[in-house]
Amino acid sequence: MDVNPRIQPTVDLDLQIASATHNLPSADDFSLWVSTALSNHRTSASLTIRLVDNPESQQLNSDYRNLDKPTNVLSFPFEAPPGINDADILALLGDLIICAPVVEQEAIDQDKPLLHHWAHMVVHGTLHLLGYDHIDDAEAQSMEYLERQILNRLNIADPYWIADDLPTGNTPL
Repeated sequence: MDVNPRIQPTVDLDLQIASATHNLPSADDFSLWVSTALSNHRTSASLTIRLVDNPESQQLNSDYRNLDKPTNVLSFPFEAPPGINDADILALLGDLIICAPVVEQEAIDQDKPLLHHWAHMVVHGTLHLLGYDHIDDAEAQSMEYLERQILNRLNIADPYWIADDLPTGNTPL
């Protein structure tokens, strides 16, 4: 579906806070990031974002990806049962599990503003819910391009740009 990017989709967001971390983004922040990520794909969507701490993230990452460590974001796309064509059910995107301590530490390690890194993780996870992936190089390049475009609309710098990779005097686009 080709949706006008100037029209923000309607987002029904179930925000679950299961983290003791302080300084979390607001529900409005999460809704804006999701709707911006969806603007070229959907006119409406329903999803859950659950903010967790390391133990829950590690357990889910172990259970579903066989990786025994916490991770920044896990995406669980909704899969409608066969034969279901109800528009309300088809608007269900799925669930994002975001580990607040991992996101905070990554923002520090990558020297990025915390709110910008949160936005990137939400956009990244939302694209996964839409079916995008980064298994191979071509998929990764396509997904990163979309992330850059979406984050640019939010006035957030390219999350993949690394100053050390450029000769002196060059700046990101």
